[in-house]
Amino acid sequence: MARPLPRLFLVRHGETEWSLNGRHTGRSDISLTPRGEDQVRAQASILVGEGRPLDPKNICFALVSPRIRAHRTFHILFEHLPKFPAHAITEEVREWDYGDYEGLVTQDILSKNPGWDIWKHGCPGGESAEQMQARVDRVITMIRDYHREWFEEGRGSRDVLVVAHGHFNRTLIARWNGFALEAGNHFNVEPGGVAVLSYNHHTLNEPALDALNLYAHAK
Repeated sequence: MARPLPRLFLVRHGETEWSLNGRHTGRSDISLTPRGEDQVRAQASILVGEGRPLDPKNICFALVSPRIRAHRTFHILFEHLPKFPAHAITEEVREWDYGDYEGLVTQDILSKNPGWDIWKHGCPGGESAEQMQARVDRVITMIRDYHREWFEEGRGSRDVLVVAHGHFNRTLIARWNGFALEAGNHFNVEPGGVAVLSYNHHTLNEPALDALNLYAHAK
């Protein structure tokens, strides 16, 4: 019997004060708002558990950003279960390093640097677009190795989970599908939203986006 196609569940952290007001939040360790915690907890009751989309027995591995907003989101998702899935807290899935633009809203950045476009110009004092793409591509290679082991060799489990950030997740969605980095601008990734990435036609050679912003709360 053929194995089901493997999946990547890509979760953005829940609401923070800075996500509410549009401030670029990279290195800064901003906590979830109380409402953000409640929203993630409500999502967990729908999303996580036996027979649910994120069934612990199907999770091969999870990659979690070290920033508290992402780390806390991961913990809330699984706190109602006896144990957490196998996971690593890793800088590889941290948010884009905004450098000199940390904490600023887009209007403030454009007043300093008219014509700025993060997808093309990156961030002075932080990560360039090329550096961001290289980091996301490394993560995708890692995930596809897990997927290949499951689908072709029957080792591990079906699903991988990433709990990360807005620009990181948008970049990953673009690159997963073979698009240029700047195609990430066309994907909205809401706080707490869940994307599902997989493949078409029962082959790992045709990556695809299955769902976007599942369980996200309206702004």
